[in-house]
Amino acid sequence: MSRFWSPVVHTLSPYVPGEQPKQDGIVKLNTNENPYPPSPRVLAAIASAAERLRLYPDPRATRLREAIAARCDVAPEEVFVGNGSDEVLAHTFQALLKHDAPLLFPDVTYSFYPVYCGLYGVAHEEVPLDAAMRIEFAGYQRASSAILLCNPNAPTGIALPRDAIAELLAERPDRLVVVDEAYVDFGAESAVPLVARHDNLLVIQTFSKSRALAGLRVGFAIGQRPLIEALERVKDSFNSYPVDCLAITGAIAAIGDDGWFRQTRARIIASREALARDLGQLGFEVLPSLANFVFARHRSHGGADLAAALRQRGVLVRHFRKPRIEDFLRITVGTEEECGRLIGVLRGLI
Repeated sequence: MSRFWSPVVHTLSPYVPGEQPKQDGIVKLNTNENPYPPSPRVLAAIASAAERLRLYPDPRATRLREAIAARCDVAPEEVFVGNGSDEVLAHTFQALLKHDAPLLFPDVTYSFYPVYCGLYGVAHEEVPLDAAMRIEFAGYQRASSAILLCNPNAPTGIALPRDAIAELLAERPDRLVVVDEAYVDFGAESAVPLVARHDNLLVIQTFSKSRALAGLRVGFAIGQRPLIEALERVKDSFNSYPVDCLAITGAIAAIGDDGWFRQTRARIIASREALARDLGQLGFEVLPSLANFVFARHRSHGGADLAAALRQRGVLVRHFRKPRIEDFLRITVGTEEECGRLIGVLRGLI
């Protein structure tokens, strides 16, 4: 603490990211990273772009926006690119979500949302998930400025169908709806096709998960032009060059290698189903996930105790000391070998 801190710093409760261990031999299933490397085309493209490091990158990331637009069947001017989806979310909070009425989001969801509310002074209310940990739209009929949904939700992994999002957009045309689709590629339906018909929809995605580029930091938003313009105005008032030339080049190459994307995604989905089955056989209740992780609790063992015991045996999972979910573990889907080691350790513990 310093006497030079501004008043806002004293009030912040910063986001706590998952542990990044320094020692070797750890099975790391705690931060929802892709267990497989990025496309070889990405590595080759980044190597070829290194000679341009003396130059500033394109502040608009034009080529990347065009590649994303072609992939998602939207116009390039309907795409915004940032330094990871967390930065895109941060600009969204500042540009679009700070109003007199509160922002609504679930009580169990991505824990960065309330952190951004504190940082940017955004009033918010949390809407409880139902007993099955699903989003109930009845709670979103109250007065609000906007609605923020993570779909599939994190940490539950449960996804809403596109038709449900469309129904919400139609029912609340006067409210902005932001859909955070960090995990959408692992089996859920994207809301991007709804953008053309709804000026109150902003969809945010990332290259970190399904494209295995968490270390490169590339995220993007898709929405009608007035929403994208708001994000651009905030970006250009903060940092004109948020996405570096290596990230731009690597992300374009990742989009171009659809075969690698489909192959690794299929392996993760197959491992997710096998992991859920194996956990169920060990007495876990496993929520139906369409993400690259599962959310599970054991019927007779506490989540904190299991997480600590796993860590002692070289396996990291994520545990949240929060109401309603303190007995759950969020377990990233690793390789077949990593999931096998997790199950083996759990058999010994349980």
